[in-house]
Amino acid sequence: MSTVRPEATMRVRRPAASYDLTKSGVVESMKGVRPEPVTSEFVIIGRRHHPAKQVGQVITRQDRRDFSAGEVLRVMTQLGFTCRTRPATAPAPVAGSYQRASAMLGTPPIGLTS
Repeated sequence: MSTVRPEATMRVRRPAASYDLTKSGVVESMKGVRPEPVTSEFVIIGRRHHPAKQVGQVITRQDRRDFSAGEVLRVMTQLGFTCRTRPATAPAPVAGSYQRASAMLGTPPIGLTS
């Protein structure tokens, strides 16, 4: 009597990459690619700001979930590209006590000022 063994799960590796990982190869690959809106880390290629994940996807032809933005930034920095993180929006300026009290009281209706 044979026992049924569950199949072993195996990670299938993608075939060898067929992309040119040089600065000129990256520039050539990104030609004609419209940059998506930048929300966090980005790579400056020419005069355009491309999100790191978009650059990684175009160059490797892999799904964006297969690599991290940090990996893309590390490689792009080594190739000589400028990589940055989008700054967080500045907090609203803190109003002084007079402005806070005025805002809480509201402004008087037009025509009722003394």
